[in-house]
Amino acid sequence: MPRLLLERQSRVTVFLKLIARLPLPILHGLGILLGWVVYLAPGRHSGRMRDNIFSSGLCKDARSCRRLLRQSIGESGKAIMEVIVFWLRPYQKAMKLVKGTTGWEHIEAALADGRGLILFGPHLGGFEIASQYYAQHHPFTAMYKPHRNPGLDKLMLAGRQRGLCKLVPADKSGVRALLAALKRGEGIGMLPDQVASRGDGVWAPFFGRQAFTPTLVASLQRKTGAAGFFGAAERLSWGRGYHIHILPMHTALPEDKTAAATLINQYSEEMIRRFPAQYLWIYNRYKRPGGAPPPPDAAS
Repeated sequence: MPRLLLERQSRVTVFLKLIARLPLPILHGLGILLGWVVYLAPGRHSGRMRDNIFSSGLCKDARSCRRLLRQSIGESGKAIMEVIVFWLRPYQKAMKLVKGTTGWEHIEAALADGRGLILFGPHLGGFEIASQYYAQHHPFTAMYKPHRNPGLDKLMLAGRQRGLCKLVPADKSGVRALLAALKRGEGIGMLPDQVASRGDGVWAPFFGRQAFTPTLVASLQRKTGAAGFFGAAERLSWGRGYHIHILPMHTALPEDKTAAATLINQYSEEMIRRFPAQYLWIYNRYKRPGGAPPPPDAAS
């Protein structure tokens, strides 16, 4: 049985590698179809996506919210399809999809100054390729939580650990590895809009609603004096590639956890407002993790 499973996984990998060779416009076209299939399928996805967009405050009226929703459905499907490219296309060929950058000079200046660097990457645009682009130029460490499916876990690990990127486990040893990388003057990656675990999160506003936000990064920054940046790869139209945007943080994260989480969410919002249709609105950002206290509005 294990042998048959390995053979099946091998065939799936070969098939995905063939798909990864397709031109990006074709993959994005297939992604639009996939986005609508996921949206129309039974389940909570469509309701959550509508709720997140209509409550975000990004629309001036219901009509503009419906337009943003339609755009986001297609963009979410593109995000799924392009992961195949980021993980399975030859690394240098995948990096050629980055057509330009804005604000990258701030990163180079911080590294030249000998400072460690924290790159916050929301689920926005081609968020997988932004970290890979950084790892093409400089050492980069990020946390990694293994997938329950061993085959997918192996594929994901190989696809993300490319260039100068190193993945570390999402536990205490991983935290020590992140701290060591910052002390060496290297870069680390953090997901600012991922639902935090019980021990590393507080409730903070995100587009007008309370979201359980990670705060570990504030402690890492205080201990190392690392520079903070938000980054995202804008998905260009018609499969033309990606443009990476870098937004420097102009102040260190406060010691107070709620204040730090609020500032993190404010910067995330600023990035998302640049191309809101490309945010992963289908993500369950406002869920309450097990063991977490109720959000302030619910408690009141």
